[in-house]
Amino acid sequence: MASNLDRPNLSAAVQRIAQAFRMTGWISLWIQGVLAVVSTLVLLFSTVILQVENRSPNQAITNPGAGAGVALAIVGIIALYVGVYWSFRYTRLSRALKTSDRPPTPKALMDAIRIGLIINMVGMFITLLGGEALVGSLFAKALSQPQSGVALYERITQAVQPIDILVVQANTNTVLAHFVGLAGSLWLLRSLNRS
Repeated sequence: MASNLDRPNLSAAVQRIAQAFRMTGWISLWIQGVLAVVSTLVLLFSTVILQVENRSPNQAITNPGAGAGVALAIVGIIALYVGVYWSFRYTRLSRALKTSDRPPTPKALMDAIRIGLIINMVGMFITLLGGEALVGSLFAKALSQPQSGVALYERITQAVQPIDILVVQANTNTVLAHFVGLAGSLWLLRSLNRS
């Protein structure tokens, strides 16, 4: 849908690029935004539950929720919110291409895509490191479980619990969201190079 403010005589290539930025920006924004909110809520819920469980006086902190894995997952989610903002920025670049008297240059568009790629690659890397720490911690807990099938009361807290898996799920959602951001930026780069 064209607005009254559209620049006259836009070339077909500029129209295609503007449409690609608009479509990719909104799709990435919504997918990343939903996954970011879900990951945040799951991680907050899991962390609160794990903190309550770890406060009992006779328990050692053995949950994967207490450590580097969750810290890296939180940094990955923060990077994801930056990626959500950057997806919104793509939609603003699209609007500027269509309506501004001084539209962004091809170099400015390439720089925006490059920054989007960096944001999501760094976020994905940090989140994957967090996932490695979380899975390693869960593996250590699984190895410490009694092999006879009869768990003593003191060892119940060392068992892998469903809440532990929620932390891994939140981290996996964050990785998926960063992947969506990377795919969107690469699609824009392809669209820009083809025009």
